[in-house]
Amino acid sequence: MEIINGGVLSAKGFKAAGIHAGLKKSKKDMALLVSDKDAVTAAVFTTNKVKAAPVIWDQSVAEGAVARAVVINSGNANACTGKQGLLDAEKTAEIASELIETEKSKVYVCSTGVIGVPLDMTKISDGIAKLFPLLSVSGGEDAADAICTTDTFRKEAAAAVTIDGHKVTVGGMAKGSGMIHPNMATMLSFITTDAVIGKATLQKLLGNTVEDTFNMISVDGDTSTNDTCLVLANGMAENPEILPGTEEYEAFEEAFSYVLGELAKLITRDGEGAGRFIEMNVINAKTEKDAKIAARAVISSSLVKAAFFGSDANWGRVLCAMGYSGADFDPSLVSLSFSSVKGTIETVKDGEPLPFSEEKAKEILLEKEITVTADLHQGAASAVAWGCDLTYDYVRINGDYRS
Repeated sequence: MEIINGGVLSAKGFKAAGIHAGLKKSKKDMALLVSDKDAVTAAVFTTNKVKAAPVIWDQSVAEGAVARAVVINSGNANACTGKQGLLDAEKTAEIASELIETEKSKVYVCSTGVIGVPLDMTKISDGIAKLFPLLSVSGGEDAADAICTTDTFRKEAAAAVTIDGHKVTVGGMAKGSGMIHPNMATMLSFITTDAVIGKATLQKLLGNTVEDTFNMISVDGDTSTNDTCLVLANGMAENPEILPGTEEYEAFEEAFSYVLGELAKLITRDGEGAGRFIEMNVINAKTEKDAKIAARAVISSSLVKAAFFGSDANWGRVLCAMGYSGADFDPSLVSLSFSSVKGTIETVKDGEPLPFSEEKAKEILLEKEITVTADLHQGAASAVAWGCDLTYDYVRINGDYRS
C-alpha cells in the first residue's frame, strides 16, 4: 500500500470546489464534489431517530445503484426543520443536478451546523451556481475547509494499491469535532475511489470498515442527527472488478481501511477543546465484541476523559468503565498500563494494583498522545478505540454554539 499526501480528489475522475456562500460569517461554508461519470455508491447514516432532512434525502439516493455528486453546506444542519427542510434538501439536489446534467436522484446533499433553523435557500442556490464553474482537480482542500464547523483543521487522507497492474486509489475528507459518538460513521465523511467494484461488495466493505474505525471513536458521547459517510466508486482505474474473498479485495480493503482509520483519528485529535489524544487498546479478550465494548466504554467515560485532562493516572476509572461496559471479562486477570513518548507505567497486574511513581506517571500523561493498554488474559481477540480528554474549552465552545 502507498500512503498518499492527498484527500478526496486523489482518485481519478473527481472534481471539487469550496466557497464562502454566506451561511457563515466569513469562512468557507459550501462545497461541491462531482464524479466525471456515474459512480457506484455506498452509504451509512446516523442511528439517531431524529434524522436531519438531508439524511432522509440521502437514504433515498443510496438506494440507487449509482450517484454522481454531493452538495455539502456547513453552518446550518437543516435538522428538525419539518416538511420545509425535506423540500429544501430535495431542491438543493435538483439545482445541482441541472448544472451537472444528471438526475436529482443521483445527487447527495449533506448539511452540518446549527439545528432547528431553516436553510437560506437563496444562499444555497447562489452558492451552487458559484461552485459549479470552480470545480477542478485542485479544489479538494477548499472543499475540505468548507465542510468544517468547529473543526480547527481540515481532515484528509488517501492511499493507493496496485491491482492487476492498475493503480487503484482511495481518498477522503471528513469533518467532525463535537457531537462525536458515532453508531454508524462520523459527522460527515466522503470517500472516493476509482476502483471497479460492485455496489453490494462496496456496501459490505463500508459497513465492516466503519465498525473498526468511525464506530470506535468518541469525543463527547453525542450521536449527531446528521451523521453520514458516503462512498463513490467511479471505476476509472479500469481494474478487473474487485470481488470478495480475493487477494485483490484484501489489497483494496487495506487502503480503504487506512483512509477511514486516519480520518477517524483526525476527528478525535480535533475534538472540541481537546488537549490530548487517547488510544485505548484492549488485548487478549474472549471475543472481538468484548474487546470493542470495553475499549469504547473507556474512551467514552467523562471521568476517564477528565482524568486525562488533569494528567492523572486514575486507573480505577479505566477499570470501572470496562466493568460497566457489558463486556465479558474477569477483573482479577486484568493488567493495565499507560504509555507515551516519555515511557510506560504499569498500574495493575493480574488484577492486583502495583506501586508506581506519581511523578513519572504525570510526566507520561502530560504528553499530547497517550496509549492505555488493558490485557484481559482471557483469549486472543483485540480492539482499539480513540478518544480525547474533556476540557474547560469543550464547555465554553458548546455553551455559546448558537450565538
